[in-house]
Amino acid sequence: MCQVTSLKQLDLNKQYTYTDYLTWRIKDRIELIKGYIHRMSPAPSTNHQKTSGRIFVMIFRFIDKSDCEVFSAPFDVRFRDVDGVVRDIVQPDISVICDSGKLGKQGCIGAPDLIVEILSPSSSKRDLSYKYDLYRSHGVQEYWVVHPEEKTLLIYTLKEDGTYQSSKLFTRGDRIESKVLKGLVIPLDDVFDPFDWSKVEEEVEFYHRI
Repeated sequence: MCQVTSLKQLDLNKQYTYTDYLTWRIKDRIELIKGYIHRMSPAPSTNHQKTSGRIFVMIFRFIDKSDCEVFSAPFDVRFRDVDGVVRDIVQPDISVICDSGKLGKQGCIGAPDLIVEILSPSSSKRDLSYKYDLYRSHGVQEYWVVHPEEKTLLIYTLKEDGTYQSSKLFTRGDRIESKVLKGLVIPLDDVFDPFDWSKVEEEVEFYHRI
């Protein structure tokens, strides 16, 4: 069988599994959602990376020395279907996993406790539609959707009935608080505007109650 090194060798209308995914040697970053290939942006914008990096650092410093771990993309998160087959493989911008049993050499198998997606023009539909349904149906407890250009953040929290409850739309001047990482409070001025790292350390130290 010819080794797959390009998306041109694959049928984009066909469903694939994680077994197929592991055999590919494709340089493009891709995700599988319900088995279908979704090509990711080749290089996120500078604003996207700044926003993602700031949130990652704040979470990392907050959960340091706890049982939780935080990972930034590219990092594979896999979800099993009811038949046990993996047809959904995504690379969230930020993933927080508090169950070490879900972690392995190839990433995470099962739902992270918290996922953060930073929107870009090419990913908005995927993050707001496909991934919303995917994360909800597989039990991701908290899903943050961040719009770096509009400087807004929305939090979806999983309810007992399996549906997501949406927060208000947060923006600069607001402080967001995680229900999963209890005690984590992030001022959005520090996410969307230039800030002093020493101030971040003071904020994290003050609200660290793990």
